[in-house]
Amino acid sequence: MSVPSSRARGFRLLWTALACAVATTPFAAAQTPLATEQVAVGFQSPLQVLNAPGDLDRQFVVEQGGKVQLIQAGSVQSQPFLDLSGSTTAFVEQGLLAMAFHPDYDSNGWVFVHYTNLNGHTRVDRFTVDANDPNRVDPSSQVNVLGVDQPAIFHNGGTLAFGPDGYLYLGLGDGGAGGDPAQDGQSLLGKMLRIDVDVLPYRIPASNPFVGDPNVRDEVWALGLRNPWRFSFDRETGDLWIADVGENAWEEINFATASSAGGENYGWQTMEGPDCHLPSTGCNQTGLTLPFFSYQHGGNPYLCSITGGFVYRGEAMARMRGRYFYADYCAGQIFSVRRDAQGQAIDWIDHSAEFGSISQIVSFGEDARGELYVVSLNGVYYRLEPSGLRLSMAGAVGGTAVELRLTGGTPDTRCVIGFSGAGLGSTNVGPLGLSVDLQRPQLGLVRPTDANGELVVYPNIPIYAAGAQIWVQAVHDGKVSNVVTQLID
Repeated sequence: MSVPSSRARGFRLLWTALACAVATTPFAAAQTPLATEQVAVGFQSPLQVLNAPGDLDRQFVVEQGGKVQLIQAGSVQSQPFLDLSGSTTAFVEQGLLAMAFHPDYDSNGWVFVHYTNLNGHTRVDRFTVDANDPNRVDPSSQVNVLGVDQPAIFHNGGTLAFGPDGYLYLGLGDGGAGGDPAQDGQSLLGKMLRIDVDVLPYRIPASNPFVGDPNVRDEVWALGLRNPWRFSFDRETGDLWIADVGENAWEEINFATASSAGGENYGWQTMEGPDCHLPSTGCNQTGLTLPFFSYQHGGNPYLCSITGGFVYRGEAMARMRGRYFYADYCAGQIFSVRRDAQGQAIDWIDHSAEFGSISQIVSFGEDARGELYVVSLNGVYYRLEPSGLRLSMAGAVGGTAVELRLTGGTPDTRCVIGFSGAGLGSTNVGPLGLSVDLQRPQLGLVRPTDANGELVVYPNIPIYAAGAQIWVQAVHDGKVSNVVTQLID
């Protein structure tokens, strides 16, 4: 079995699934009902799901063993998009760890992969899509971009992603062999790298923070990371979110604004989360960037390894916009948190009641629409979405004022409100100018939801006679959902 990060001395490689959230600050918020929908199953240790830029029709699933599977029209294709199974070994924290499409993929067809080769060392290679088949890369197009020696099978890092600046970012762990390379400027381990891959093998962006500094490699964008298993850029703001797996006590989320010039030192091994690590007390925190958010190991189920996700910018879960979603691998739980204007973590939510427990969450995915997915190492990935439309009425008594409220939709949901049953009379016009022909109630009326996916209507009450019934049919993204209220008293 493979996992995203080892614990101290590797003794937790079995990753017993356990946990409950312990945050540095207690937060609470009203929860919007959400759910998971299984998208596809049968993958071999999947580690990532992603889309090509602007591609609404296909998704790609990266398997640790070296294959990238293609899902098109809801079906897993028989031929993989990419096959590196003969060039990597899926062992513990090694294998094919990530893939990234070049921002100009539509014109250049470039795909970049991060994997460990058969000797256990990190490689970043570039492939070009087959000129005659857009559903596979040309295996002969493989070109090496970057290589980094790894001292052990642990903490090889994970994500490979293009930033909003068009440069390629790579998160590398500290190698898991001690020696504190995260603070060693001559080592690329324990760092976030930033390189220009438009010319091979690569160029150093002139704006990299340590260019000209003899003590730190030019490729380094940030340092002091233990194992940045998953990081992401907010597609709306360009801000960088880094989930860094801790050792014995803390898990952490690091943050950098889109305007950052780089050079942040996130503190490992001097710090673990918000606490001193080496030494355990009185450590020198000068020049360190402390985590945006941290949580401790412990609880039931047991929290012990963070899996980073994305800031939600999609449409389906309208009330979740701007929230950063992450998970704990050991606990199988999903959480989200928001960053306020002062840079503080607020409005923390434990989504366990909605999503339940998903074993071995190794990654989140974001599609071209900004919708979110969750990947389980067990071979399944899910889409996060609203749990369905909900219709409510306050004081639904015939002849009295009533509010009809629909929630759980999306901003482009279109709703048909129908009236049926006993006691319906002639046509009535509500205060919002909504007319209903009560002799033909099944025609109903069509209204769009608002920016929060809600629809609130104050109809003219005489249509609500005792024994009448109201129903709503909503259509969104090709799906039809029916919700029927209780009878009017």
